[in-house]
Amino acid sequence: MLGWDAVGVVEAVGAEVNMFAVGDEVWYAGDITRPGSYAEYGLVDERLAARRPRSLTASQAAALPLTTITAWELLFDRLGIAEGGGSGQTLLVIGAGGGVGSILVQLARKLTDLKIVGTASRAESQAWVRELGAHHVIDHGAPLLPQLASVGIAAADHVISLTHTDTYYRQIVELLKPEGQLALIDDPATLDAMPLKRKSISLHWEFMFTRSMYRTPDMIRQHALLDRVATMIDEGVLRTTVGEHLGSINAENLRRAHAVIESNKALGKLVLEGF
Repeated sequence: MLGWDAVGVVEAVGAEVNMFAVGDEVWYAGDITRPGSYAEYGLVDERLAARRPRSLTASQAAALPLTTITAWELLFDRLGIAEGGGSGQTLLVIGAGGGVGSILVQLARKLTDLKIVGTASRAESQAWVRELGAHHVIDHGAPLLPQLASVGIAAADHVISLTHTDTYYRQIVELLKPEGQLALIDDPATLDAMPLKRKSISLHWEFMFTRSMYRTPDMIRQHALLDRVATMIDEGVLRTTVGEHLGSINAENLRRAHAVIESNKALGKLVLEGF
């Protein structure tokens, strides 16, 4: 999604707000039923916001909320991996060099005992994924299973597909273990679940705006996880995923940012700064 991450200062609060006060500096990814962060002012439910990391600049912090929530929910809510768990299991992340992948690899490395394999096709993106904590990096431009075998992995327990799932779908089914798990975030035109049956592979879809759109009873979990991640960043456990700062928010820079994203060559997250 574009234009939803935000870092800012609370200008006003509603009568029922009790977690924030005017002047607080916060971050959030917001709610797609309301205007996004390309606007000068934003309106957000307090259960979706948290204090921002103090050790980052506003632009560095702005790279993180949407992708962090998505990555956290993929690992811990959709796949149900316990913090500190996953020993002896392998997680394959397809598209690990992008915005979600860049924080997902860090969270998996710091908070689980999974063996993490990330995919990236260019030398700079492969180096980036290794730096963020992947145990192995393979090229998604080549067949995946032989590359896994080359690093001593016969099959994966979990696959998180962040891009072009339809392109890799047959390979994913082949390389997953029986009773493995597949989670995805992108929008393939079609997705035939039947090939998953023989291996009893479970399918999980992640959309971080579900909680805000439907006002789920647990939507405050997004506040809690953003607050937790802010602490981890300030303690030096996690790092920002800014790939490039493209300047101020204006029409020209917005077009540049969208063009880079559409090229599928973005590394980490792109950031634009306020008015």
